Amino acid sequence: MTTRLTVAQALVRFLAAQYTERDGERRRLIGATWGIFGHGNVAGLGQALVEYADVMPYHQGRNEQSMAHVAVGYARQSNRLSTHAVTTSIGPGATNLVTGAALATVNHLPVLLLPGDVFATRPADPVLQQLEVPYAGDVSVNDALRPVSRYFDRVMRPEALIPAALQAVRVLTDPVETGAVTLALPQDVQAEAYDWPDDFFAERTWTVRRPGADPAELAGAVELLRAARRPLVVAGGGVHHSRAEEALAAFAGATGIPVASTQAGKGSLRYDHPQDVGAIGHTGTATADDLARTADLVIGVGTRWTDFTTASGTLFAHPDVRFLNLNIASFDGHKLSGTPLVADARSGLEALTEALLVHGHRVTDSYVAEYGADKARWERRVDACYAAEEPDARPTQPQVLGALDALVDESDVVINAAGSLPGDLHKLWRARSRDQYHLEYGYSCMGYEIPAAIGVKLAAPERNVWALVGDGTYLMMPTEIVTAVQEGVAIKVLLLQNHGYASIGGLSEETGGERYGTAYRYRAADGTFSGQPLPVDLAANAASLGMRVLRARTVRELRAALAEARAADTPTCVYVETETADTVSGAPPAQAWWDVPVAETATRPSAVKARELYERHVSTRRRHL
Repeated sequence: MTTRLTVAQALVRFLAAQYTERDGERRRLIGATWGIFGHGNVAGLGQALVEYADVMPYHQGRNEQSMAHVAVGYARQSNRLSTHAVTTSIGPGATNLVTGAALATVNHLPVLLLPGDVFATRPADPVLQQLEVPYAGDVSVNDALRPVSRYFDRVMRPEALIPAALQAVRVLTDPVETGAVTLALPQDVQAEAYDWPDDFFAERTWTVRRPGADPAELAGAVELLRAARRPLVVAGGGVHHSRAEEALAAFAGATGIPVASTQAGKGSLRYDHPQDVGAIGHTGTATADDLARTADLVIGVGTRWTDFTTASGTLFAHPDVRFLNLNIASFDGHKLSGTPLVADARSGLEALTEALLVHGHRVTDSYVAEYGADKARWERRVDACYAAEEPDARPTQPQVLGALDALVDESDVVINAAGSLPGDLHKLWRARSRDQYHLEYGYSCMGYEIPAAIGVKLAAPERNVWALVGDGTYLMMPTEIVTAVQEGVAIKVLLLQNHGYASIGGLSEETGGERYGTAYRYRAADGTFSGQPLPVDLAANAASLGMRVLRARTVRELRAALAEARAADTPTCVYVETETADTVSGAPPAQAWWDVPVAETATRPSAVKARELYERHVSTRRRHL
């Protein structure tokens, strides 16, 4: 039996029938489709979404990149078992997807991208917005999505949709391969009819695998663990993706091994768990970084070992340090010349715990007492950063976080991605649940926070969802505020105004750049941007987009505004101008280095001094072979 439909109609019907299953939880794979329509998709996918509105929910976006961010936020909150699709027109609509695709792929989060493409039959060549490539007639701007997609196909014939769609879903549901998946759809093919086999539209359930450890690799891992005297776990995002938090807590509790976390892994243990020692790396705590420097075995669980985590190869200083990498991806399992344990994080941790319990293995009481005391000392530093002795003064950024920390509970979700906030949050935030802390730091994409908050709220409407943004990242992409207002998605935006790129300003100063071009100020007579702050009113901007805005000038007003926003059932923004001067309540400085190369030759004293310091740090870097 067959059914005659257009390619676009068939694709929508197919996507509506795809499901995932893991541990008995069954979810629809594509929960909704986002779109901005143009001539490249309005008559194809646009018509199909109208035709099948009863089976495929549709959301109207304002920016193609931000629509991809919404889908990523939804996918992460849905444990990668469900995501959204995004359709765009050809030309700039399609190329606007590239950043969102890269973010999804870097973070191993599924999103389906459906950009329109030029005519397959080429009746008019070029068409509006077509990029002509003189040496290749089969190239369009959509090819820019190839390197940032885990799967890419261009559907040049109706019947080609069947294998392309099946391969797309295979990759979206593969815990190793998942990321951005792109199906480029020529606009004439979208509208072309074909007799489709009815089996193409039958419900399919794709099992999200939990591969177990190879027995030989498991035995080798147990041997390494039993020989270690100062082991340390580094929990990455894979712990959350596999829902391995309880397994990690059981492993840590049974062995006494301390657990540090990357940005993606924070919250793998609650902040008050005895074995949780906080963030690791350049934005880490003193507790975790000091343990890392003396660890003789580092057990990476679901981490990619980025430069922020390893302090650019300077953090793990023990002369005989070894690495054990529990990772579902063989590619990451072999990093740092580590011993791989290729398995799902939860399955692998359960197997390790069971094997170690047979031997009664546990670290020494003195080691537990050591990191426990260091953990308590760091918590006192956090208290000092959060404290606000003058409630009628303008708050510092850590005091803003402290006010929010005092208000939320484990049901709240806090979202951030870029600027100075990730460093402060990683060091200071007290994660109360497995998914309270939502930091996109694989791509650290400015503008991610507000659209991602919409995605998270759609996935978990019962949760309070906070998008924490500085003025720099807000100006990158505030447009989805309009979408939140239109859809009644009651996200909370905490907008901090510090008049510029605070994070990069600090980095510029450290590396000899003298904060040049990082402040939002008028140009001064000497040509630098060192005049008065620009008279921008971001609170007024948010209000003009339809959002309710609460202005807070002091710590006292901030606390009241945050409480009011948390109770609101409409999209609400809390706007606060922070104190940028160094104070005793400022965030602790970096506890580990990060490699940003400094000019090798320079005449300005700041750059010369920065280069001298850089060379001292570089001399401590090592390759783990």
